[in-house]
Amino acid sequence: MDKTLLKGLMVLEALAALNGEPLTIQALAIRLGLTKSNAHRTLQTLAHAGYAVRDESSGVYRSTLKLFELGTMQISRLDVRHQATPVMRQLADLTEETVHLSVLDGDAVIYIDKIDSPQPVRAYSVVGGRAPAHCVATGKALLAFQAADYLDRKVRNLHEHTLVTITDRAILQDELRRIGRCGCAVNRGEWRDSVGGLAAPVFDGLGVAVAAIGISGPLDRLSPKRMKALMPEVLKAGAQVSRSMGFRRAYFSTGL
Repeated sequence: MDKTLLKGLMVLEALAALNGEPLTIQALAIRLGLTKSNAHRTLQTLAHAGYAVRDESSGVYRSTLKLFELGTMQISRLDVRHQATPVMRQLADLTEETVHLSVLDGDAVIYIDKIDSPQPVRAYSVVGGRAPAHCVATGKALLAFQAADYLDRKVRNLHEHTLVTITDRAILQDELRRIGRCGCAVNRGEWRDSVGGLAAPVFDGLGVAVAAIGISGPLDRLSPKRMKALMPEVLKAGAQVSRSMGFRRAYFSTGL
């Protein structure tokens, strides 16, 4: 294992997490448990490679857009994003809620695309942002269609984020089995207080769940009654994107 490379990646991730906000060498060293000299050398290397820039007057470092450029190139390879765009627009127009397209990454989902709700009060998220998979609808929709041992290998800690977060593994497994039967996942305020959502999986031509499409919004609007009414539309969206990805098997009974 190359420890120098690992330190460099740690520093790069720490800079990226600040969304361009500056960070002193000392603050970075304390945050990551590095010596000041280690942090300094790593930052100099990242600056030389174009991933960081140093403010000459203050001596602080900030990330550049080079990491974003790399991420954009990776996302552009995800055909699901291209295929999902028109379906996301339809779902956004129909529901007037924020629409997300997410992919699974370990114990989290990454939002690879979204359409914001036109409502003044709406769910907040950013493309490229992460959320714990066991707490959000798109995450649960994806977890429900992973290998049987996925939870044990990838989702070891069910951290509590709100009073209704599922933290019991047996309860989560029961919910994932239910999602596996009906195809639609529900978030009842498990990640952010008073914010909920619905989501359905997106399958590729091999039957692999490669993404999830869903809606998010305040639970004041997404009441249990409205969620039930919108569930067929979310399933329909998942089925449409899946078909455009080459999925030819039957979707779910209330879907397309």
